[in-house]
Amino acid sequence: MPDHRPGSDARPLLDQWRADLAAWAIPEEILQQAPENPWIHPVSMFTVDDEIPDSHSHQVARAAVPDGGSVLDVGSGGGRASMALVPPAGTLVAVDQQQGMLEAYTDAALRRGVRSQVFLGDWPDVAATVPECDVVVCHHVAYNVADIAPFLEALDTHAIRRVVIELPQHHPLSNMNALWKRFWDLERPTRPTAGDLAAIARELGYDAHLDMWEDETWGRRVELPDDERVRFARIRLCLPEERDAEVAEALISGAGAGPREVATVWWDVAR
Repeated sequence: MPDHRPGSDARPLLDQWRADLAAWAIPEEILQQAPENPWIHPVSMFTVDDEIPDSHSHQVARAAVPDGGSVLDVGSGGGRASMALVPPAGTLVAVDQQQGMLEAYTDAALRRGVRSQVFLGDWPDVAATVPECDVVVCHHVAYNVADIAPFLEALDTHAIRRVVIELPQHHPLSNMNALWKRFWDLERPTRPTAGDLAAIARELGYDAHLDMWEDETWGRRVELPDDERVRFARIRLCLPEERDAEVAEALISGAGAGPREVATVWWDVAR
């Protein structure tokens, strides 16, 4: 069995990943002025429609799911990563840190007529209570994880066949960099990247593939009502409610989001 404990070759990459993510922290002097917690994740952004556009990540995962097989969705949100695998998947397992997300996940599984089990908590803290599944999927979570080695190890040990991770090429908050510059004159980071994650996975001993592709559906998938979109951006920017009009104007001037460059990092389990 391969040894995936961080060695001397992996340590510089792991340290750089942690440092790069730390650079995304909001400066304390700005946080102190924030009227609300800026790290919000509206459930409405993560709910799943009855029809889920197919994607490269879905195809890679689906190819490893046997008929009636099981899928573990880590950081599931409403379940877009795993619901798209039904069929062939017949059993879905979800882990998320928000109860509202898990409730939406359970509802989506019921609509599809498949069995589901949900676990509330952070990964890998709750990993010991979560069953193994044929395929483990993890979409748009990695950039939230500073201690990435045990996170990846727990994904691997819970997969019987394949691990599939999806993340944007650049940090998901990069699309707000111009807004931070405009409202706070704050320069935001440019790393880490999906390529950094793939390099770490390989140094940890996984036969990780890195597939880059454009998500043509991204602009449509993250749409919110105009007032909710403005509120969401304003809270993320640590601004008070009376700045809504300015934020709305800034969003309009920066409108026109097109395809987003996305990465699928995946490997087959070797044991």
